[in-house]
Amino acid sequence: MSFPPPQGNIPPYGAPHGAPPAHQSAPQGFPPQPSAYGQQQGYPPPQQFGQQHPGYPQQQHPYGAPVPQQQQYTGHPLGQSGPPQQQFGVQQYGSSMPTPPSPGYGPNTMPVNEATAAAAADALRKSMKGFGTDEAALIRTLCHYPGPLIPHLKQTYQQRHSRNLESDVASETSSHFEFGLLSILRGPLQQDVFLLNKALKGIGTNESLLNDVLIARSNADLNAVKHAYQATYHHTLESAVSDDLSAKTERLFSMILTATRNEESALVLPQSIDADVEELHRSTEGKHGTDELKVCSLLSSRSDGQIRALALAYEAKYRISVEKLLAKEFSGHMKTALIQMVRAGSDRAMRDALLLEDSMAGLGTKDEMLVSRVVRCHWDREHMGQVKGAYKVKFGKDLVQRIKGETSGDYQRLLVAMIE
Repeated sequence: MSFPPPQGNIPPYGAPHGAPPAHQSAPQGFPPQPSAYGQQQGYPPPQQFGQQHPGYPQQQHPYGAPVPQQQQYTGHPLGQSGPPQQQFGVQQYGSSMPTPPSPGYGPNTMPVNEATAAAAADALRKSMKGFGTDEAALIRTLCHYPGPLIPHLKQTYQQRHSRNLESDVASETSSHFEFGLLSILRGPLQQDVFLLNKALKGIGTNESLLNDVLIARSNADLNAVKHAYQATYHHTLESAVSDDLSAKTERLFSMILTATRNEESALVLPQSIDADVEELHRSTEGKHGTDELKVCSLLSSRSDGQIRALALAYEAKYRISVEKLLAKEFSGHMKTALIQMVRAGSDRAMRDALLLEDSMAGLGTKDEMLVSRVVRCHWDREHMGQVKGAYKVKFGKDLVQRIKGETSGDYQRLLVAMIE
């Protein structure tokens, strides 16, 4: 199956990620055969929001870059026994450098162009002033405005026009189009806070929204979300989640919210991966009954790179993918949360492609979920290109055309603009 052509300098989904540095050699036998969420050429490293836009700070491992050799699984031949098992819960990976917050989740480091902000603010006011609204101008101005600069844009709009930008947009638009524009105007961090409140308020829990925001996040981003949530709603996110969930699922999300998972710079050590494989096996199909909390602790504490290596090694040794294992051993919200962890670690672009399709599959479109997922992906243009490629590989169709078939009007035009 062919991949879609590159977009700008975005590599096509699944393309080779380059040779190892000159002073290193590729490990023998790596990469193993592809699992359900990887391509034979290798597995893309975790990405951060917004890396391609000029001015975004360079994150540790841009999506599609070569996987650092020290993070690849290079140990005992897969399927053979490794070193003695280590005690579960002991830190096996050593110290590592913290992953910096994604753009929009920490102090802004992007250069601010006052003239650009003023022009955008004036264009937005013009599009909503007087009789009627120029929806095309709203889309054109906002759909690719950098997330970290959204607060400055709103401030500029207020200073130049003595009006609140979000209030004006809310009064001039409606329905899913309004929801999409306001999702952009909240910026990456405040949109996460908004979605968490939406997931937790009222009777019941919107499990999908909770998973989307909290699972497979960097420690820096998760801490930023916790602080912003408490500043907005005046109680801790941990207490809100604990009050809404119960039993072992509540324990899982308590583990996630500690924001202490291994950093992406942590080494992927062969003996540690072997130990994790055996621990996962002993906690699931290797015993009568599943030790759910051990599995939760294992997966919630590992980095994406470590989860990727674990998934490859486990499938090679026990001939079942970790995703299928989890689907067999778990149920309900805990199952979907754990599977999403594994999908994000194995191939984040494919994970997001599957989430987008889930928003459209079946009878009727889950419009607000679709909008939220498109907005989250669109902050990182390089990642969005990879998601489009992954969608094409998985479903054999173009993501834009799929969305056009499920939406209409200005709502459709906004989503398409964010994707293209």
